[in-house]
Amino acid sequence: MRRLGCLILVAAAVIAVLLAGNFLYGWNASGPLENQRTIVIKSGSSLAMAAEVMETEGVIKSADAFLTRAKILGGSEPIKAGEFEIPAGASNALILDILQGGKSVQRLITIPEGTPSIIVYEKLMAEKLLKGDIPVPAEGSILPDSYSFERGEQRAAVLLRMQKAMKDTIAELWPKRSSDTIVKSPREAVILAAIVEKETALARERPTVAGVYSNRLRKNMMLQADPTIIYPITKGKPLGRRIRQSEIAQVNDYNTYAMIGLPKGPIANPGRASIEAVLNPAKTKALYFVADGKGGHVFAETLEQHNANVEKWFALRRQRGEM
Repeated sequence: MRRLGCLILVAAAVIAVLLAGNFLYGWNASGPLENQRTIVIKSGSSLAMAAEVMETEGVIKSADAFLTRAKILGGSEPIKAGEFEIPAGASNALILDILQGGKSVQRLITIPEGTPSIIVYEKLMAEKLLKGDIPVPAEGSILPDSYSFERGEQRAAVLLRMQKAMKDTIAELWPKRSSDTIVKSPREAVILAAIVEKETALARERPTVAGVYSNRLRKNMMLQADPTIIYPITKGKPLGRRIRQSEIAQVNDYNTYAMIGLPKGPIANPGRASIEAVLNPAKTKALYFVADGKGGHVFAETLEQHNANVEKWFALRRQRGEM
């Protein structure tokens, strides 16, 4: 009887070891997922709810087995909501680590500098992973940048972040403005910055372009910025052709070839660098600039110098077959 009792104890111990080993193996062994998959854990989901989702998606074999092992072997950190990428063959241990770490999939929507609001609207509406409707945002209310979003997020929430970024940027930069700036309000800064943004894509030129327009405003000269002619026609979208003489002569609240001073509103959403350039323009005597044929511009202090530069630009365009 004593020998039998010992054998029973040994057998029980062996079984316990096997069960424990299987329990541990099941926690760290490769899972059933054959290919990487994205899962969505909704806000407020418990671990049990997440486990049910993962079993349905084929990420784990058993929600019950996952929960039992997680309670004993997993960390005490709560899981996060979001969209998560689960690699092929992910173990239960790795999956819980991913959910607790909160490293959700980062999806970005990028608004380039100088994008008009109508295109911001179209980009947000075209993003199929977002939901809900939005109006076309006010021109100049968006800070161009890359913004993260989650699958199923409201477009209005993403738009609000874009607009808050612009408000925060203006609030930061306005108190740091130079005494040389011509603008008298944050709104004027955005209006002029939008013109600077559309006139040059070169970062090094922005302060000088801002300086030129500041000089023209001080002298009550027309700004004569081509992008302000285009805006009323296309709402900032590319015109796709040369500007007509009739459009240059058109009198409206934006055409700076037919008015003195700033247009009534922004013609695009300017980036931070263009706003900084307007608030801290370069010290220059230049009043004119024209393309140099190399992606930049050549600046002039007198009309005579400017006309000579324009002739060089026209000659280059004729040589290229553009005129």
